[in-house]
Amino acid sequence: MNWYKLDDDKTIGQAGSDGCIIIADEEYESMTRITIEKDGTIVPFSITCGIYGWMMHTRFFGSEEEARIQMKLMKSKLASIVDMIPLKDKATEDSFKNFFIFFLRYFKMIKQFLFISFP
Repeated sequence: MNWYKLDDDKTIGQAGSDGCIIIADEEYESMTRITIEKDGTIVPFSITCGIYGWMMHTRFFGSEEEARIQMKLMKSKLASIVDMIPLKDKATEDSFKNFFIFFLRYFKMIKQFLFISFP
């Protein structure tokens, strides 16, 4: 896996997407990023990851150790997803983006259905 420190670790100590302090920040193949932040208002640590132009996801943890263990596992899974994306040309990229938009809308619909309170 070709993960590397984002911007030569210049982001460490800066505010992250959750508004907390970045303590780890890595990127893979210039397509996906994963970040650990500390001192959150909800929980002490969070991991934010995303595949550029496709998705973003945040998880929350009670300890730095737990966050670092999960970051390692998540990096492997993110890399596997990115490696499956055949971004050979603009048409292929657009078709994957359209599929992902469909998937997100479908997931939101299912989520809303599952959390509706029935009388």
